[in-house]
Amino acid sequence: MNLNELARELGLSKTTISRALNGFPEVSEKTRKRVESAAQKFGYTPNSNARRLAIGTSGAIGILLPDDLSDRFGPQTNEFLSGLGEGLEPTSFDLLIRPSSGGDEMSVYRRWVSARSVDAIVISVPARSDERVQMLSDARFPFVVHGKTDIAAPHAWLDMDNESAFNQLTNYLLDLGHENIGVIDALPGHAFAEDRENGYRRALSSRGHSFNHELYIQDRFTVEAGFRAARVLLSKAPRPTALVVGSMMGAIGAYQAIHSMNLEVGRDVSVIAHDDVFSYFSPTDMVPSLTTTRSSIRAAGKTIAEALVKSLTEGTPLDLAETWPVELIVRNSTGRVS
Repeated sequence: MNLNELARELGLSKTTISRALNGFPEVSEKTRKRVESAAQKFGYTPNSNARRLAIGTSGAIGILLPDDLSDRFGPQTNEFLSGLGEGLEPTSFDLLIRPSSGGDEMSVYRRWVSARSVDAIVISVPARSDERVQMLSDARFPFVVHGKTDIAAPHAWLDMDNESAFNQLTNYLLDLGHENIGVIDALPGHAFAEDRENGYRRALSSRGHSFNHELYIQDRFTVEAGFRAARVLLSKAPRPTALVVGSMMGAIGAYQAIHSMNLEVGRDVSVIAHDDVFSYFSPTDMVPSLTTTRSSIRAAGKTIAEALVKSLTEGTPLDLAETWPVELIVRNSTGRVS
């Protein structure tokens, strides 16, 4: 039996039947039970496209990936998408991933909003003053930001405490006697990169050290970029005794650079990295094991997806506003200045 036949059988509209089967609160309990009973009796299975059309939703959560995002963030992107998938898996919502090239991202967001192609949007890697956030806020369209901006308009967000992370790891290295500390982190223009730099600067300033621009390199989160940046830093005089690296992939490159210069990780150069929670690669697999600050990008994705689903299905406000702490995990790649 199709939807039209079931509607005729019950004397109800197709919209009422769809809303009853999807638990909408405006449908009475009596009607809902009647529809569910008839659907079971006549073997009616809702057509997902017809159901979405009837109730005015797309059944999808959208995220846009610029064409160079995987190159910039690699495993971090994969982990975040996996977390979103975990959060949506028990539901009927799909994850719509839209590639974008040429830098014209805003046109995609505007099309999604005007056509209602998705029910909600996930914004990742925001800038401080992010036009995507302002536009979606003005449009009153459901969205969550993975990160934090300076946009005053109320909106949902979840962020890692990047400033505290870099403040914590820099102080840890200073406690070990390192005063010449090089940094390899993300390209400028992102809020999290600014937070990390602020944390690094704050730690140096609180201990009476000045910030040296020559020791702070910003590049892509790749093994190659980490290798190249580490070689540049370790060629300076005096040579840094410690390196802070913003990603696991960059840390692998830093290890390779240190070895290529006949130096030893943990003895000649201490290395500490951020983001160590990956399902397929562990800092304990590196030799020596890598000291890190820990935060789960996958868990963040899952939390964001669950918040969106709850808001969309229950009609509740999107009130997610969380800063997650990070944890320092000391391993063998760091030691006192020899």
